[in-house]
Amino acid sequence: MTSSEKKHRIIFIDLMRAFAVMQMVQGHTINVVLEKYYRTSDFPVYMIWHFMRGITAPIFLFTAGVVFTYLFRLVDKPFLKNPRVFKGIKRAFLLLIIGYLLRYPTWTVFDFRFVTEESLKAFYTVDVLQLIGIGLLVLLLILFISEKFKLSDYLTFGLSTISIIFITPLIYKINWTGILPLPLAGYLNTNTGSLFPLFPWLAFLVAGGILGSFLARNPGAFKSNIFSLVLGISGFGLVLISMLFDLFTHDLGYHVIEPSSTPNLVIFRLGIVLVLNSLVSFIALKAETIPRFIILVGRNTLLIYVVHLLILYGSAWNPGISGFWGSELDGWQSFGAALIMLTLMTLLVLIIHLFKIRNKQLVT
Repeated sequence: MTSSEKKHRIIFIDLMRAFAVMQMVQGHTINVVLEKYYRTSDFPVYMIWHFMRGITAPIFLFTAGVVFTYLFRLVDKPFLKNPRVFKGIKRAFLLLIIGYLLRYPTWTVFDFRFVTEESLKAFYTVDVLQLIGIGLLVLLLILFISEKFKLSDYLTFGLSTISIIFITPLIYKINWTGILPLPLAGYLNTNTGSLFPLFPWLAFLVAGGILGSFLARNPGAFKSNIFSLVLGISGFGLVLISMLFDLFTHDLGYHVIEPSSTPNLVIFRLGIVLVLNSLVSFIALKAETIPRFIILVGRNTLLIYVVHLLILYGSAWNPGISGFWGSELDGWQSFGAALIMLTLMTLLVLIIHLFKIRNKQLVT
């Protein structure tokens, strides 16, 4: 790391990034190989795992929003002169391209004659990479609006988060395929099979911008117990609000079209994310540094994401484990498979890092 990177490195964010990506790897692995017999409430361990898997994406998205906004606000330059604008746009399009390549429907690249309608629909599915790609552009737009109209980041990010959360149920009531082409309709809700449409998942990314802006404008604030306490109280507050909303909507007989789209669940998950950030930031208070491999894992989330998906699910150019051992392993075997996958991803990052160091030494 350069001296600048060390100066601005926030340990608890590194820990959250590493936790999020490793949680994602083990979650995908167990989901692919675990036998269906074990996927019931009869197995408490599975229910705990299922709950934790439900907050993996919110943690991942929230942390991405924190990091991007934090690095953007560290540069004290006008929006159009901030190098993070170009980097953000470039990163956004890279994520979009990789996201679609992972679901590319044919190995022949340009020959679509034998592509089925089902494969084409899967190609248009919006996954987490497309979500983050568009999300980065949205973050840049919000940052531009803040500067253009001299508004507080907390106001613009906060209102944007609230708007996304509460407009989501309305978005799910609209048949977007009758209005927009299928590739665009998939970005708005799950009706076309998208796993991570903008609504409601964009809310977690944008909410991360609030914390990212705060950390950039208040250097060293994260080194106090008060910071961890405020994060924790805020998180528990959101969880309580979501529970009250649950009671209120239940009494009104509120009809849910898509469970993941309800404001209650989004607010609940956001609260849990803040509580976890609070716990990790408190633990990190005692740490002056963390093992290098944790930082490397957190900084190579894209590499880990792509490689482990190719291994598990395959692509148009390679078969995946799901085609051989999909839903065939018991609990302990699935745990072992997840452990092996986590080890492989860690080794991959370490080997690439060592290669870069060796290459740099040869050059210099």
